[in-house]
Amino acid sequence: MKATIYHNPKCGTSRKTLDILKESGADVTVVEYLKTPPDKAELKRLYERAGIRPREGLRAKEALAGDLDLVEGPVSDNAILDAMVENPILIERPLVETDKGVRLCRPQEKVREIL
Repeated sequence: MKATIYHNPKCGTSRKTLDILKESGADVTVVEYLKTPPDKAELKRLYERAGIRPREGLRAKEALAGDLDLVEGPVSDNAILDAMVENPILIERPLVETDKGVRLCRPQEKVREIL
């Protein structure tokens, strides 16, 4: 099975998710999204495939999310996606895609749903 993980090596949950993928025998493509962020169309596609809205994929506890007024009140999906593209630190991680779907793997065990 092929898998793509949008990964931050400094994040413990992301590292544990990557370990689960490797232990499962998946052929893993690692995208360090802070260095190579997905574009807006790709983020939108991933969230749609995961069945979540961009707000659910927003790293709301990141101070910048609050500074940009993305956490409270009515904020459009497009505004959130634009902010994520401009500031990839706002993308919640890890996001994993396989042939079986996409999951935001928090907790890391959620990755097993698509293995």
